[in-house]
Amino acid sequence: MLNTKGMRFPIDVILVCIRGRTAYTLSYRHLEEMMEERGAVVDNSSINRWRSDLYCCRKK
Repeated sequence: MLNTKGMRFPIDVILVCIRGRTAYTLSYRHLEEMMEERGAVVDNSSINRWRSDLYCCRKK
């Protein structure tokens, strides 16, 4: 189960970014621009952190 407590963005936004990175190999900066076009201002370092944190949860 993903712990989303304290996260600033909805889990849907986070999962779209992670999927874009893993399935389509988009760069963090491209994902940042894509989210900004959709109205969610996300920093590329946040996307990197989400992927790292949630990938660790997935492996356990």
